[in-house]
Amino acid sequence: MIDMAKEMPLLARHEGVWDGTYTYFNADNEKVDEHASRLLCRMTGDDEIPYHQTNYYTWPDGRTEVRDFPASYRDGRIWWDNELIQGWAAEVPLDDKNRTMMLYWQRTGDPSLYLYEQIQISDDGKNRCRTWHWIRDGKLETRTAIQEHFVTKDWKTIDEEMKAKHGA
Repeated sequence: MIDMAKEMPLLARHEGVWDGTYTYFNADNEKVDEHASRLLCRMTGDDEIPYHQTNYYTWPDGRTEVRDFPASYRDGRIWWDNELIQGWAAEVPLDDKNRTMMLYWQRTGDPSLYLYEQIQISDDGKNRCRTWHWIRDGKLETRTAIQEHFVTKDWKTIDEEMKAKHGA
């Protein structure tokens, strides 16, 4: 069995429920979108899908969206390969403070668009900030700034609540 806490101890610090805000800016630095989020980050104990993240988004006008990101593990990284994205996440060993993760992914079916994400978690594990750089054909298209705070380690209870609320 894959012990994700041993294989990726920094990722394990992110396990649980995070609430936050996603803010999107175009290449001219104009805000083009903002919405609330609730992310469930799970260490599943399953060798095939040892990490599973579900993102719940809510816009001020009432729109909602749910995105599911099951991930495999190999070569010191978690990997996604689904209908939305293909890519990986890894801890950054050069960060001797053990706060930084880096992600790369591209949109499935759109090789001209790729994204790099940097995640910083606070030393106390109660806050994190994330930045995305969306790049199309080698040029910046969008930046996303995400601020989140930790809600609970008990993702199982929240998972059941969210499934009931969203009819999953």
